[in-house]
Amino acid sequence: QVQLVESGGGLVQAGGSLRLSCEASESIFSIVAMGWYRQAPGKQREMVATITNNGNRNYADSVKGRFTISRDIAKNTVYLQMNSLKPEDTAVYYCKLQSRVFGAEYWGRGTQVTVSS
Repeated sequence: QVQLVESGGGLVQAGGSLRLSCEASESIFSIVAMGWYRQAPGKQREMVATITNNGNRNYADSVKGRFTISRDIAKNTVYLQMNSLKPEDTAVYYCKLQSRVFGAEYWGRGTQVTVSS
């Protein structure tokens, strides 16, 4: 059972920046992918950014050019650098890991990001 722990959320003014971190309890060297998802009140969870095992990145249109996903394999950690934040970015941000073992998916508990106008 892989455990994921997110950190770095908080309250920031519009135009500001935050960096989220997601540390996995085991090596992320050979996983399928990791990603960040978010869920705002009353809305469905949506993909924000993903990174595959070979480093391919994918972003939601709403965050392209503002958010950057990266990883540090040695630290078993994936990051989400969020710049030029907007009030509509307010949500709980979740980290997800997709394992090569039966394609199992694991989720973190989430971290709150609140952007004030």
